[in-house]
Amino acid sequence: MVALARKTLIYEWRRFLPAALAVAFSGLLLLMQAALIFGIFNSASVYIRASQGDLWVGYPGTQSIELGRPISSETEMLLRMDSNVAQVEPFQWLDGDWRGPASRGGVSVFISGIDPRADGLMFASALSGELRQRLLEPGGVIVDRADLDKLGLNVGDNATINRQRVRIVGVAAGLRALGGVNIVTSLATARRLDSDTAASGKVAYYVVRLNDPLSTEATRMRLSSEVGTKRFAVWTRDEFAQRAVRYWMFETGAGLGFLFLAVVVFLVGAVITSQTLMSAVAGSVREYATLHALGVSFRRLRNVVLEQASWVGTIGLLIGGALSALIIALARQQDVPVDLDALTVLACGVLVMGIALVSGLMAVRALRHADPATLLR
Repeated sequence: MVALARKTLIYEWRRFLPAALAVAFSGLLLLMQAALIFGIFNSASVYIRASQGDLWVGYPGTQSIELGRPISSETEMLLRMDSNVAQVEPFQWLDGDWRGPASRGGVSVFISGIDPRADGLMFASALSGELRQRLLEPGGVIVDRADLDKLGLNVGDNATINRQRVRIVGVAAGLRALGGVNIVTSLATARRLDSDTAASGKVAYYVVRLNDPLSTEATRMRLSSEVGTKRFAVWTRDEFAQRAVRYWMFETGAGLGFLFLAVVVFLVGAVITSQTLMSAVAGSVREYATLHALGVSFRRLRNVVLEQASWVGTIGLLIGGALSALIIALARQQDVPVDLDALTVLACGVLVMGIALVSGLMAVRALRHADPATLLR
C-alpha cells in the first residue's frame, strides 16, 4: 500500500504540485525571516564577533556596545597583572556627527578607536594588516563599503567628524553596525575626535586575549572577584555578544516589532500551507474510501496518506531550500545583513515538515468519517 502513495503522487502530480509549492514558499518565508532577524540583530555584536579577544572589560551593567561608559585607565594595569592575560588592548567607542557633502547633511556615526598594529585584536577578522597600517595616517578612517553611498563619498575624500577633519583611507566588508554608520580609526584619531574632555585618557572597553582560552570562565571570575569596588565588569566574548543581541532584540521597540511581524508571517504561511496540503490529500478521499469499502484497513490507508504528506513536505523543503540558498547568496552580494546557521535551518525544516504531517493527519480524519456508500455513487 505504501507504493500506492508514490504512484499516486507521480500519476497525479498536478494535484499535489500546488501543495508542494505552498510548502516550498512557507519554508522559504520562514528561512528568510530567520536569516534577516539573525543578520540584523547579530550586527549589534559585530564589534565583538569580528574581534579576537577572549574577555571584554567595560562599565558595570553595560547592555550593549553603544551604551558603554568610560572606565579608569588603571584597569589596564590590573588586567595585565593576571598570569593568564597575554594581551590587553584598549577600545574606544564614541558617537559623532559626520559632515560630508552639503547634499547629504549630517549623519550620525559610531567611532571605533582601535590599535592599528598588525596583531591588534579589534576587527582582526575584518581588517587586513595593510588596511590597519593606513590608520596610522592622522585623521584616517575606514568605513564599510556598503556605507559609502550613504556618506556620499569615496576612498580618498575628506569629511569632518565633530568638526575635526578626517579622510577615508580604505573600505572593508563586515563593519556595518546596527543603528548607524561604523567608522573605524586609530586610538590617536579617536581621542582627537572625542569632544568629552572629562573622559580624557579613558576608554570605554579593554579587550583581553588569554594565554589559555580554555580557562576563560575561571579567569573572568578571578578578575571579577579581585575588583572590590566594581569599577569595571568582565564578560566572556560570547556572553557579551549575546548580551548585545538580546538587548536589541527584546529591549527595544524595533526588535519586538520585528519579532511580532515574524510570528504573524509564520502563522499566515502555516495556515495557507496546511489548507493547500489538506485539499490535495483530501482530493483522493473517494478512491481511499472505495479501497476501505473493499476491505483495506483504515490504518493502512492512513499510512498512505501520511507518506503522501511526507513526500510533498520533502519535495517542498528541497525547492524552498534551493531558493533560500540562492536568495541568501544574492543578499550577501548586496551587503544585506543575513545570517543562518545549521541549527536554525534544521529547526525551520522540522517546523515545516511538522505542518505537512499535521495537515496529512487532518485529512485522514476526513477519511475516517467518510461514508463509502455515498462516495461510490
